[in-house]
Amino acid sequence: MEPRRWRSSWIGLVAVLGFGNVAHAVSPPDFATRVIPVLTKAGCNAGSCHGAALGRGGFRLSLLGYDPDVDHESLVQEFEGRRVNTSRPERSLALRKATGNLDHEGGTRLARGGEGYRIVRDWIAGGALRGAGGSPRSLRVEPAATTLPATGQSVPLNVIASFEDGTTEDVTRWAVYTPADPTAVQCSPLGEVTVLRRGRAAIMVRFLGAVGCATVTVPLADAPARVVQRLRANFIDDHINRTLEELGLDQTPRADDASVLRRIRLDLTGQLPTPKEVDDFLADRSPGKLARLVDQLLANPEFVDHWAYKWGDLLRIESGRLGTAGATAFHTWIRDQIVRNTPLDRMVRELVLALGDGDQVGPANFSRVPGDARSQAEFVSQVFLGVRLQCANCHDHPLDRWTQDDYHGLAAIFARLDHGREVRLRPRGEVIHPGTGLAAAPRIPGDRFLKGEVDPREAFAQWLTASKNPYLARSVVNRIWRELMGRGLVEPVDDHRTTNPATHPALLNELARDFIASDFDTKHVIRTIMASEAYRRESGANPGRIPDDQFYSHALARPLPPHVLVDAVTRVTGVAEPLGNLPVGTTAGSLGDSRVPSTTLDLLGRCPRESGCATTPGASGSLALALHAINGTWLNGKIAAPDGRLHRLLREGRSDPEIVVEFYRIALGREPTDGERTHWKREIAAGGEAGRTDSLEDFVWALILSAEFTQND
Repeated sequence: MEPRRWRSSWIGLVAVLGFGNVAHAVSPPDFATRVIPVLTKAGCNAGSCHGAALGRGGFRLSLLGYDPDVDHESLVQEFEGRRVNTSRPERSLALRKATGNLDHEGGTRLARGGEGYRIVRDWIAGGALRGAGGSPRSLRVEPAATTLPATGQSVPLNVIASFEDGTTEDVTRWAVYTPADPTAVQCSPLGEVTVLRRGRAAIMVRFLGAVGCATVTVPLADAPARVVQRLRANFIDDHINRTLEELGLDQTPRADDASVLRRIRLDLTGQLPTPKEVDDFLADRSPGKLARLVDQLLANPEFVDHWAYKWGDLLRIESGRLGTAGATAFHTWIRDQIVRNTPLDRMVRELVLALGDGDQVGPANFSRVPGDARSQAEFVSQVFLGVRLQCANCHDHPLDRWTQDDYHGLAAIFARLDHGREVRLRPRGEVIHPGTGLAAAPRIPGDRFLKGEVDPREAFAQWLTASKNPYLARSVVNRIWRELMGRGLVEPVDDHRTTNPATHPALLNELARDFIASDFDTKHVIRTIMASEAYRRESGANPGRIPDDQFYSHALARPLPPHVLVDAVTRVTGVAEPLGNLPVGTTAGSLGDSRVPSTTLDLLGRCPRESGCATTPGASGSLALALHAINGTWLNGKIAAPDGRLHRLLREGRSDPEIVVEFYRIALGREPTDGERTHWKREIAAGGEAGRTDSLEDFVWALILSAEFTQND
């Protein structure tokens, strides 16, 4: 043993035994549970300081203290232990730098004589021992949710850590508090939260490797105006209405039947309703017609096309990686599952476990999308757990519970997979854990290590699809909610974590439980959401005109995705969109491969599926749409096409008012208002008889580019 290390260890032993002048009446502070929190609170191990990948100034700590062993070695043993002086603790380099006694790029981090200073000093005086302490298992933040009557008011948080040995401890003083939006609340070092503006704000709380979250709400209005009654159709409305009441928000009334029909038709099939469908739906006065409409559309082949397209975006089905045959097989399999309404848990299990020739076995292509075991782990966790596990690759996740063991353990589950065209299990395969330099042990994230399994994918698939596992159900219902309501209850939808709370946590949990109880029936989730009053609200501002983009006081206007917009323009103009070498009349919404050539879809921003799309792409309001519409041939060419709808109506001798009405009905699913009729009569007449055709083309162009047409609201 080197002399300096021997001396440090000997002094530590003397301190513990209570001998001599360095005797302590109590044990010195524990390194992991006392010293590291001080360093974390001071920002020493932040990513911008010594917690950076390469450290700072030749001194490196693990990010936010995730690895106490590495930190102890850096502080006590590196450079022959020159950073601590156990015989004269105050002269320790670590303390002199942190207190500003020596030049320090990071400035003063510990006040000399302060509580943090004393903890580090006493730890050094006690021998700078590693100790046996570890990270807590969980944090409890109290109060977890608070409502305050006005801005400027404060609430103190209390943080309790639970450790593996069953003990608990108040760690409020040493927890780190980070507001999700610093303009909404500010946090004192001791956990007092002061509200700066109205609304709901989340505060991330961290102590060592455990994280928690608290929310603070100030009503957006002093009192709701009670413009309309809070209607209820199912449990969804209970949760939404309760939050609106808490926030002092009124909601918009129900949308009219024509608007609801258009919304449902686009959401379920990606296609506009026909004028006949509108007439039939408006003429139907019988109760339950909305539920019957949903059931009819769920059985429509266009529903299969539309939702298979969504699955294709999520699962990244494209021929550049899978080849044409593989992409076709995968898309065909997805369509078949939708037609059969296969329970989602069975579908996921087959995707995770499928082997075989990807050109023949559709679900085997799920394992061909990622290129290796680590990519597979990230892909699976993002798609089915709604978790961004990649943040735990190089170090424990700074904002969540996931560790390097979780990341590399999940990758090890897929280590034997051959990701070529023939997806098979190789005799051997391993993933090296960067923290140990050894082969990572297969591990179900956050749960357990797997030992002795011939194929650990089986155990993982069983865990993933178990009814008691909350991750899959929460992830799926949140994605469906986003598709139908305009945003996820958790947003982004692939970032579920304690420190990114849902806008309505209890609603998300109840939706997940209901989904599981339905035997993982995705159509059941769709029916439930569409049956709610929240889904049927008018779009636009709520009655008080208070900004609200997450609490559903009104329907959120959603830009039509590129493929839906292309099909809608085709329907209105009556001119088919060319899609590669596919037959004329093929809809963009039926494509199973994002590599099918289409300049229009590319310019409008379709998801390329090479690395997935975090959000649903929308063309409405984009610069690409504006330029394409003004200068491109896509829209102008269709409107002016001799065989298009407009010029067919002109050849038939239809009057201007008749043409206006037909385009309104086919494009917007409604008749023009009196004001709109008057406006277009004046605009078209202004061009004179010689300019009639140009004026009508301008009318169609303006209608197609209107927000009402390019959005689903």
